[in-house]
Amino acid sequence: MSSVHLCPCSTGRAYPDCCEPLHTGAQRASTAVALMRSRFSAFAVGDAAYLLSSWHPDTRPADLTLDQSITWRRLQIVDTDAGNEDDATGVVEFRAQYVHDGSRHILHERSRFARVNGQWRYLDGELYK
Repeated sequence: MSSVHLCPCSTGRAYPDCCEPLHTGAQRASTAVALMRSRFSAFAVGDAAYLLSSWHPDTRPADLTLDQSITWRRLQIVDTDAGNEDDATGVVEFRAQYVHDGSRHILHERSRFARVNGQWRYLDGELYK
């Protein structure tokens, strides 16, 4: 019997029941928070294609190379502003814990999201120091 791993996005749910359906295109993110969680999980599992596809076309980079020396550990949602199923835009503030070169770090960002053709997309973010 194989064990199912918990989703990296820190919901406590199994990856196949949480972010994986968004990564495969079987489901769409219903809220900005759901997209934020799925993007964190995509960083954790190394899914650069999903990250690019979930990026707003106005701010999306031409390509994306993920740093394989970073291990993403935990996501904490700090605050949200709008970003619900009926909203056109939303903001999600989060803290993402990661390990790089044996040291623990925290990425703290306030991200903006917008709908494009009915789908949530990551627009940009402001980093906290």
